[in-house]
Order: sequence, then structure tokens, then C-alpha cells
Amino acid sequence: MDTGTHIVMGVALAGLSMADPVVISNPATMTAVITGVVVGSLIPDIDTVLKLRNNAIYIRHHRGITHSIPAVLIWPILISILLSFMIPGAHLFHVWAWTFLAVFLHVFVDIFNAYGTQALRPFSHRWIAIGVINTFDPVIFGLHILAIVIWMFGANPVPTMITTYIIIFFYYLLRFAIKSAVKRAVYNTIPNAEAVFIAPTMRFFQWRVAASTGDYHYVGRAYGRSVNIYDRFERKPMPTTPEIEAAMEDKNIEAFTSFSPIYRWNVSYIGDICEVRLIDLRYRSKGYYPFVAVAHIDSELNILNSYTGWIFSEDKLNKKLNFVPNS
Repeated sequence: MDTGTHIVMGVALAGLSMADPVVISNPATMTAVITGVVVGSLIPDIDTVLKLRNNAIYIRHHRGITHSIPAVLIWPILISILLSFMIPGAHLFHVWAWTFLAVFLHVFVDIFNAYGTQALRPFSHRWIAIGVINTFDPVIFGLHILAIVIWMFGANPVPTMITTYIIIFFYYLLRFAIKSAVKRAVYNTIPNAEAVFIAPTMRFFQWRVAASTGDYHYVGRAYGRSVNIYDRFERKPMPTTPEIEAAMEDKNIEAFTSFSPIYRWNVSYIGDICEVRLIDLRYRSKGYYPFVAVAHIDSELNILNSYTGWIFSEDKLNKKLNFVPNS
């Protein structure tokens, strides 16, 4: 989920913690618990700082180790110990228990969007991405805001938050049912599909669709049970030329292929420079595919420059690559 949703989830958990007699009877514990659940709701996304290094590292590691089983166990301990020094008199076990719940819920809800997490590390490095909830879901965010406002106007936070999460639980079930219907519609539209990617959007009934058969890649949108195919690309095996082999060993290209399950490739030449471009087919926006990986290789098979990330124009891509065509 996005940062805003994780914040309001932390506030909602703070309200739910008022069900704990130790929390409501001890001001120090209450302060520590409220702080702990808000921090715990955000701390797994501390790996966002990897963007400061480069996109390749961020793409390969975001929602990785910081969302793993050891991290879910360690974050609450570290936060609780720190809060015990900052807020003397707080009941450490209760601070830890509520903070653990906040960290766990952060990782748990992240598996339901299309990006997913490596939540089973170190036992498995497989990405778990159920793909029924958009990274920002206005319904989930709005329900949290409504519950917090009701609490602010004097309502008991415990039944308010419990009611909110019961509603959200049934909302998730509804999203599963809709995705299942969309998946059936995709297979009805493309009966010989070998791989199907379905991801939600901010619009309730609209889903992104990418599918592959033995011969073609298909990209479209589903509106309820109606599937519209916008693009079809011939599916060709990638050549095994020395230039492509060199490109596939580049860190940006490797990051892209570890993240993207459905993509097409393009090889072109700009003078003596070979450009290898991989294009993620899951993220079509206004006829453009903005998530790419590009590497430039010279005649001696050296990587001159490379990039992976979101690009919405060739000019911006060339600036990222520090590349001037035809120069």
C-alpha cells in the first residue's frame, strides 16, 4: 500500500489499542503504544531510501528484506526497546505486542497488491503478489479516514475500528470475486493464453490486463467482464548475439528481468552503438509503456550506459542515460 494508507492504518490501530486495559490505564504505555503502532506501520518501507542510490537497487530490494519474516520479528523489538528509553514507565510487552501487530499488518496488506513482497524470506525469495488491491485504494483509504473522523468527534474508537475492519474484510472478498470474474473473461477472450497478468487500478471495475500466448503478447483493459485488447505484439525469442548477452548481464537489465514477468524486447543500432530495450507490458498508459530497461553497448561489448525505471518520453530517457543520439 501507499504511505498515506499505512499512516491511517497506524492511527486506526492506535484507536483499536484502546481495547487493551493496560493501555488505557497507563498514560506512558498509551503514549508508547500509539507511537509504536504509527512507526511500526511505516518502518518496513524504510527501504525506500534505496532510491537515493539507483533504481536498479531499489527495484530489486524494495519490499524485500525489510518485509521478510526476520524483519517482522526484529522491527517491533527495536522500536519497543527505543521507546522504553524515550518513555520510561511504559509496559514493554504491550508496546511490543501492538507494534508487532502494526508491522505484521503492513507486510500482510502489501501482498494483496500487484507489486507484492518477499514476505517469506529467508525461506523463499519468491515475490508474493495477489493483485486484488491497487497500491492506493480510495475505498480502503476513505474508510480509514471516516473511522478516524468519527473517533475524533467522540465515538468509542474500539467498536468504530472493529466495524471498519469488518467492512474492509468483506471488501477484500468482493475484490477477489471481481478478479476471478475478470480472469475468466480474459481466458474467454484469449483462450490459448499461457500467462495472464491482471492488476487493479484506482477505478473499482477497471483492471490492467497483459497476457501471452505462444505467438503473441496482448495488452488491454478489463471493464467488469468486458475485455478490450489495445495492443498485440508478436512474441519472438530473444537472439543470443554477443551484444544482447552483454546487455543481459547489466545490473539495470537484471533488475528489470527479476521484476517484470511479461515484457517485450527491441534491439536497434545508433551508429556503432547497440541499444537493447526491454519494455514491461503490464503498465500501459495512454498508449505508452513507461517502465523500461535500456542498455547501450559499444562494438567492443562494453556497457556505455544503462537505466531502468519509469520514463514517459525519449528525451527524458536520454537525459537519464546521459546520451545524445547522433552525436
